[in-house]
Amino acid sequence: MSREIRSELLKEASPVRDYSIKPNTTLNELVKRFEESGGFTAAHIADGWRVLKEMVNDSGCLRWLSFVGSITATGLRGVLADVISRGFFKYVVTTCGAIDHDIARSLDYYYRGVFELDDSRLRESGLHRVGSVVMPEENYGFAIERFMAGLLGELYKEGVREIGSIELCREIGKRLPRGSVLRAAADANVDVIVPGIMDGAAGTNLWIFHTTHRDFRLNLFKDYDRLSEVLFKTTRRGALIIGGGISKHHLLWLNQFGGGLDYAVYVTTGVEWDGSLTGAPLREAISWGKLKPSAKKVTIYGDATVILPLLASALES
Repeated sequence: MSREIRSELLKEASPVRDYSIKPNTTLNELVKRFEESGGFTAAHIADGWRVLKEMVNDSGCLRWLSFVGSITATGLRGVLADVISRGFFKYVVTTCGAIDHDIARSLDYYYRGVFELDDSRLRESGLHRVGSVVMPEENYGFAIERFMAGLLGELYKEGVREIGSIELCREIGKRLPRGSVLRAAADANVDVIVPGIMDGAAGTNLWIFHTTHRDFRLNLFKDYDRLSEVLFKTTRRGALIIGGGISKHHLLWLNQFGGGLDYAVYVTTGVEWDGSLTGAPLREAISWGKLKPSAKKVTIYGDATVILPLLASALES
């Protein structure tokens, strides 16, 4: 390599600097020091913090959040509720699993376990497992069924015969305690979109209710009718995407109609070589028009239960 090329490559590069941790070091300070470390995932977290900070401070930016359902089974649910209630995001895209866990954990306890538990023994004992979290089956399916039956019965008596996922999440949120994700969204007037609403307990109970109330319908077109005011709007757009699957894709899909995202931070444990949407880094979305070529973007590889609190802590500053 010629000295001219090397000089060009290093011209804007900053030197790697050591950082130390002291008893009074805050999470905010730690994330800022990551930027100087040049150190792998730490550097990506710092880059993600910088992009999110700029996105949140951009008053003309339409901000979106997406996340997978499993993380709401953990204590990270509280962080999600916080960032929603603080007004960092206007729209949320998630899965039916997130709705299920938000309802169930509002009604009763989940418990800390380990990944290595014997799943056959758990089944015999009436326990479900989500990663290293376990819950009694009566605290999940049965509890959600009772909650949804009561909710849908109330709405039906009020004359509701058709509902979309945004309306459903708003009504659920109104009935959940503070600290839950959907209550935070309802209080902050944030729309929660669940494109795969049938893929879980809450969605199944919509169908169960329909079997005895044949004039009651799920209508996801109502979500698009509500979102139509912003789907094609020319404005800057930004997103924090936690995990992949349908929640990630639907967020990107909806924002392509407005010209694509200007800011994006993606936290994933997926890998690119399998061709999955979960494994696809943000740069792949450029080819689809879902992310602008000029977008400020960072893909962070790692566990969201560790990374999101670091990012959220820095945003609070």
